[in-house]
Amino acid sequence: MMTSPEKLHDRRVALVVEDQADTRQWLAEVLRETFIGITVAEAPDLESALRWLRQRAAANETLHFDLALIDLGLPDGPGIELIHEMNTHHPHVSSIVTTIYDDDAHLFDAIAAGAKGYLLKDRDAEMLGHFLRRIDMGEPPLSPSIARRMLEHFRNAGQTTEAAPPETRLTPRETDVLRLIGRGLRVLEAARVLGLSEHTVADYVKAIYAKLNISSRAEAALEAARRGLT
Repeated sequence: MMTSPEKLHDRRVALVVEDQADTRQWLAEVLRETFIGITVAEAPDLESALRWLRQRAAANETLHFDLALIDLGLPDGPGIELIHEMNTHHPHVSSIVTTIYDDDAHLFDAIAAGAKGYLLKDRDAEMLGHFLRRIDMGEPPLSPSIARRMLEHFRNAGQTTEAAPPETRLTPRETDVLRLIGRGLRVLEAARVLGLSEHTVADYVKAIYAKLNISSRAEAALEAARRGLT
């Protein structure tokens, strides 16, 4: 179990916005173990999160709300909208993206919207808590792989390269997941092969389906075969 190096005020409040129930509960538990005494509210979608914000504002209970973990792929709208809302009306809140997306488009859109951190969910609980503590202390708010991606982006700025359309290009990890799903493995089996948690692989599958505009394992298998992954 993780412990925080110091106990924070017991009235501190955080919000977790994540549509996958098991992932949402996992993130809430990471927060509770990282920041002892914190109160964690949970929202499964954009509408619920915005309603929670309005209710707190109406009750004048925003003083201790200072941290939000936000997924980008919500079922009723992009998490970017919530980040805009936080940045405009709750600028004191550290809006931290927790996602499986490690591509430039999602990263830079989130930072431009006002996200104060960008962390990948394929970390274990202890490492994720470590990054959250660092962000809370004002240190660089990026997972190491995301920091490297930003450096590469600016290093390659101005260079012209041929690339597949963003909506069809998969990240290396998404490609790994598609390869395994295309071979007939279920989410739990793929998670064991990749050494990831089941909920993280489920998030990857959701992202792959959204990117490729597919909705079934059969379609995923066909796409894997078309890409030469099986």
